[in-house]
Amino acid sequence: MLFRWLAPLLVLCARVWSFKYVLTESYEGHNFLSGFNFTAIEDPTHGRVNYVNESIASSQNLTYSSDDTFILRSDFTTVLNATGPGRNSVRLTSKRQYNASVMIYNVRHMPEGCGTWPAIWSYGDDWPNNGEIDVVEGTNNQDANEATLHTNTGTLHYGSEPYYDWEDCDWLVNYNAGCGVKFRQAKSFGPAFNANGGGWYAVERNDKFIKVWFWARDNGDVPKEVECGAPILKPRTWGTPDAYFPSTNSCSLEQKFGPHNVIINLTFCGDRAGESTLYRNSGCPSTCVDYVDNNPGAFVEAFFDFAWMKVYETPLIDVEVNAELSA
Repeated sequence: MLFRWLAPLLVLCARVWSFKYVLTESYEGHNFLSGFNFTAIEDPTHGRVNYVNESIASSQNLTYSSDDTFILRSDFTTVLNATGPGRNSVRLTSKRQYNASVMIYNVRHMPEGCGTWPAIWSYGDDWPNNGEIDVVEGTNNQDANEATLHTNTGTLHYGSEPYYDWEDCDWLVNYNAGCGVKFRQAKSFGPAFNANGGGWYAVERNDKFIKVWFWARDNGDVPKEVECGAPILKPRTWGTPDAYFPSTNSCSLEQKFGPHNVIINLTFCGDRAGESTLYRNSGCPSTCVDYVDNNPGAFVEAFFDFAWMKVYETPLIDVEVNAELSA
């Protein structure tokens, strides 16, 4: 007599937690400035720049818009007095502060040229105590974007993979270099970015991680919800981010990052772009300050062209259950 023993089948289930985000704000064309204030302050990074107010920016055409375009640029006609103010430019600060969110920036063109230091970033009150997130940043004519975190003193730091320029986010370490990731895509910044028609940057921030993505304009794999600015986003489906900063028990993002204002600005030289070795290694002539002062025509291409910016908040927890059969 044969007995066939049937091994019981075990169903192994794993829960995968992810987030969906809902569109709450959209800035495009003529309404882009409705979400921002002009910040005419002395440059905290000691740049050769003169940030102007809204009235001057408008009269000098440093900001202007159409139905589907917003331009932010610097002056490109004035030879500067060596003892006078820097080159006129614009620094915008969002009217609102944001916590858990996804932001998408659809950018067609960014400032390029020797001496330029454009950025799209965010920071909290009482810097550096509520952290800083640099989503888009670079200097001179570099071709790859860098995403960087800056924090107050503590233990928030990351290893050397994949492309961390510095491991420690502490603003007192490495002259406030922060913990930055250089993107692998050469079209993610500067002249190469502009020649390709720009692309999309996205940043997802919550208490569990901070992620930053970039898709070039000719990238056929850009998620449709990103390309179109869909009303609901599911970032978990977007693939591997270009920069990933997880929260851990010893390195808590919740403790290091508070509500943030978004900043869009263009400065010149200063602590980074004007650092003599970096400037020289970029193949730029003269000194940074001398070049910026005396070559206004070199900054014809020193402008941002935004198609739109969208903000997604009120994250919805989305639980997926994966089931596997095992004998």
